[in-house]
Amino acid sequence: MNNIKNTFSIKDLENLSGIKAHTIRIWEKRYGILSPDRKENNIRNYSISDLQNLLNIVFLNNYGYKISKISKLSQEQISDSIQSIYALNNNIPIAIKDLKIAMLNFDVFLFHKIYKELENSLSFSEIFTSIFIPFFEILGLLWQTDTIKPIHEHFVSQLILQKIITNTSLISNLSTKRDVTNTYVLFLPQNESHEIGLLFLNYELVRKGYKTIYLGANIPTLDLIELNTIIQNPVFITSFTTSVPKNDFFNFCSIFQNNILSHNNASLYIVGHQNYSFDYSGEFIHFKKSIQQLLNDF
Repeated sequence: MNNIKNTFSIKDLENLSGIKAHTIRIWEKRYGILSPDRKENNIRNYSISDLQNLLNIVFLNNYGYKISKISKLSQEQISDSIQSIYALNNNIPIAIKDLKIAMLNFDVFLFHKIYKELENSLSFSEIFTSIFIPFFEILGLLWQTDTIKPIHEHFVSQLILQKIITNTSLISNLSTKRDVTNTYVLFLPQNESHEIGLLFLNYELVRKGYKTIYLGANIPTLDLIELNTIIQNPVFITSFTTSVPKNDFFNFCSIFQNNILSHNNASLYIVGHQNYSFDYSGEFIHFKKSIQQLLNDF
């Protein structure tokens, strides 16, 4: 089992803050902004408090505060300065900074506090596209560099997933259907389990007034045949978040084409970049690199 991190190396701080380790060492030595523990071999170990302090310092530095001035501020003054910037400027950078802290501390309260503040000025669609998507891109890099553990990603992903489901439920109760010509059936194929992008796509389709059926992850392809006997003109939407072998991908497309799309005027949209997707020429199958690209068609 992976251990949860509560101490960080200087390389971890570099990955999380975007500031080079060499610069962090200079700031530490010259201005005393951090107080790491040192092992017998003189390797620095930083606490979660050190990380939070560094993220705050980097935030102020990015907004024009000189490091020499920041080093003389108390923690209260640093917090006040950040709030002043928050009040006058775009709140996206500070939200992403705080989401990192909430994730690393497994702080549910802080996550909801961040989200509530964002709701004051942004719609849910704007929060997802301008905050959550860039945040997930950062998570991918942090995970690849072993700066965070899978449990960190699971924690924050579940909180975001809950927000998508809650907001979808709200608009489902409030919206008046405008388009019932097609029914959009959203699912993930077998061995695909990352639902957040597809759930958000479902939210956007519901928000636009379309009728949707959300089936979730790990759906066997042939199980979808039953829908053709019930639904007229179904539009199937799926997503590949991981790269799959070319033969497996083509096999999925062929099975779908021959067993489902050849009946009942059905069509399939596949979201996700597969380098060989455009080599497949099956009728009624459409490829989109991103959720936004797909939404632009509706």
